Amino acid sequence: MTGALARLIRGAADARAETAERCDLCGEPVADDHRHLLDTGGGGGEDLLCACRACSLLFVDDGAAGGRYRPVPTRRLRLPPVDTAALGAPVGLAFFVVGRDGTPAGHWPSPAGATRWEADPGAWRRLADGCPALAALEPGVEALLVHTARGARHHWIVPVDDCFRLVAVVRREWRGLSGGDRVWGAVDDFFAQLTERP
Repeated sequence: MTGALARLIRGAADARAETAERCDLCGEPVADDHRHLLDTGGGGGEDLLCACRACSLLFVDDGAAGGRYRPVPTRRLRLPPVDTAALGAPVGLAFFVVGRDGTPAGHWPSPAGATRWEADPGAWRRLADGCPALAALEPGVEALLVHTARGARHHWIVPVDDCFRLVAVVRREWRGLSGGDRVWGAVDDFFAQLTERP
């Protein structure tokens, strides 16, 4: 009986190891709180990659690998309310990422994933002129995350991977045509758990 129990425990551990997230660069298992890298050289787009500690340290210098892999920072900063109406957000839950050329792109979480629209560059510049923290946003890897739906007033600078975690929450919890109460409860929980990090 002891041998059978040991085999069962070992089999469960092996199954967990097989399903554990792995580093997209070297294949090593990664911790739950692993870092991400932005791969700027993918086939026509940019992709977020999971990185083990060793691989994430390799690309701390922005010039490593010719700048192809950029570490996603961990900074989170809560902002006072920012008037994003001029950016043309069609919904009250959105995030804005600036490209290396300074062009802003808006996204909103939907049951189909992140939906994108082109934000007005002039409006973004005016907004950044009035908020120095936005002017210092790291292109491609940090975002302005805004939640003004249903009376909320959240404005954050966050790592771009936080935005995609929010997209996953919306996709997972969305019910029916309007999303239902369940999705909004999960969105509120997401924002309640955000904490500032320098």
